[in-house]
Formats: sequence, C-alpha cells, structure tokens
Amino acid sequence: MPFDSRPFGAFLFDMDGTVLNSIAVAERVWTAWAQRRGVDAVSLLATVHGRKAIETITRLGLSGIDPAEEVEVLTQAEIDDVAGVEPIAGAADFLKGLPPDRWAIVTSAPRELAKVRLAAVGLPWPRVLIAGEDVQNGKPAPDCFMLAARMLAQPIEECLVFEDAPAGIEAAEAAGASVLVISATHRTPLLTRHPSAEDYDRIAASTTANGSLRLSVGPN
Repeated sequence: MPFDSRPFGAFLFDMDGTVLNSIAVAERVWTAWAQRRGVDAVSLLATVHGRKAIETITRLGLSGIDPAEEVEVLTQAEIDDVAGVEPIAGAADFLKGLPPDRWAIVTSAPRELAKVRLAAVGLPWPRVLIAGEDVQNGKPAPDCFMLAARMLAQPIEECLVFEDAPAGIEAAEAAGASVLVISATHRTPLLTRHPSAEDYDRIAASTTANGSLRLSVGPN
C-alpha cells in the first residue's frame, strides 16, 4: 500500500457508496422519475452516481420541465425512503476514531438528504460537511474537495480522498488530492490507477504526535 509511510493532513470522504450504501433507494427513486419523464432508466442510472442531480437533469435537455423543481421532487422522495440504506462495513468505527478536525464528508447530495442518510445508518455527523448546494460546480469539478480542505485548514495536496465513483475520483484528481477507492458497492471492477479497499474493516488509521493521519490497508 503506497500510503503506509505517508502522513496526511485530512481525510475527505464521499458519502453515497463510500461510507454508506444507498444504491437501492437511489435506483428506486431515479427509475420511477425516469419512467414518468420518458427517459431510459438504465442509461440514466449509469450517469447519476456521484453527481449533483441538478446537473444530471439539466444535461438531459428535456423540454417543458424546470430542473430545479424536478430536483426538489427527487430529493424529497429520497429523504422519505431510507429502506435498504446501510453503512459500509467498518465505516462507523473508522470515522468515530478520527480526530474531528481532520475529516470531512464531501457529497453531491443536498445537505438535508445527507443528514437523513447519515442518521439512518448511525454514522457520526462531521464538523465539516460539503453538500451539493455548497458549490456551483459539482463533481467531477474539484470545487467541493478544495472547499473541504480550506475549511479544515489543510492543503488539498496533503488530503486523502475516499471515493467510489468515477466523477468523484476525477474531482479528487483535479483538486490534487490522493485517492483511495472504496469498492464495497461496485458490481464490476472499476478500472483505476488508485489503490482500493473493499471496506473499512481492512483499514486502520493512526494519529501522529503533530495531529497528522496515517493509514494502513490490509489485503482485500
């Protein structure tokens, strides 16, 4: 593992697919929306993960709809449905063991949805949470990770991003952060140059005397 001997200033975690698994509800809600709007659900589901809903809907170029209104409907449907949302194995203990000023959640989801999902699976609420509405440009733009690093007062080059989706990985790369891919929800292997871990049962973090973080990852 290339990170074994390297200290990090902070850990930045994506939410959906990285610290919790919400695929079931996301696919239920987006499939129902696609069917109402005459959109091919299979193709749509291949593009939604890790991105802001407003950007996904706007890119479809559908006539006669207001993307902002559609997002409100989708978000409320996801807030109302937490059936099947589960933490990634080991995530709760891993997050609770980190210094509170050295980690953040960086998600494309709206803040209210993040609150509901983190609470539903018993994950701790971070001191810093960057939600979809906090940046103008969502993933794969680097804005969200750079904002999180600033709020933690850590150089982005000294941050390690935990991600699962291509859009988030691209955002972390563009920001200049290191990346660890969490593969727990991957149905097929994700081709990436970055190291990966299936879940947090195989990851251990420690804190140095100056507050920096170190990471060790066991074999999958």
